Amino acid sequence: MHHEHHCTCCGEQHEGPPMSYAPVAPPVWKRRYALRRDCLLTEDLCVVKGEHFYVRGLIELPVLDAEETFSWGVWVSLSAANFDRMQQLWDNPAREQEPPYFGWLTTELPYPEPTLLLKTHVHTQSVGSRPLIELEPTDHPLAVEQREGITMARVHEFAEMLLGSFAGDR
Repeated sequence: MHHEHHCTCCGEQHEGPPMSYAPVAPPVWKRRYALRRDCLLTEDLCVVKGEHFYVRGLIELPVLDAEETFSWGVWVSLSAANFDRMQQLWDNPAREQEPPYFGWLTTELPYPEPTLLLKTHVHTQSVGSRPLIELEPTDHPLAVEQREGITMARVHEFAEMLLGSFAGDR
């Protein structure tokens, strides 16, 4: 069976299932917030009512039977102090030297157990790269998959859950 998908990042058709999925905003974001001075939404950062602070990052899952990595694009809430520090260093190459920031996962992913509010560590990467999100090492299925990896069959399961079917099947 021939599978392909349309990539929303580059606009091109690619063979196989998507290797990443990401929401545009944290689940608490409302369109009307765009009109407020105390709210902000960019591709990477979000502030809600000047009180709630989020960064977009990647939870990477190694794909064991392919030379690829599957990524969940997720939003993580940070404390005001950690968010301010991250913003101060956003364009500074020295940001890679920062210790990880503690955060709470605020993206619900398709797992049998809820993923909201899993404990995370946000690892800042080089300028221009999204932070890597490391889950606390628990027995949650997502944390296990991050540690132990997944197969391409699992990537296909995600595609079926999230897309229903691939463009190549239509």
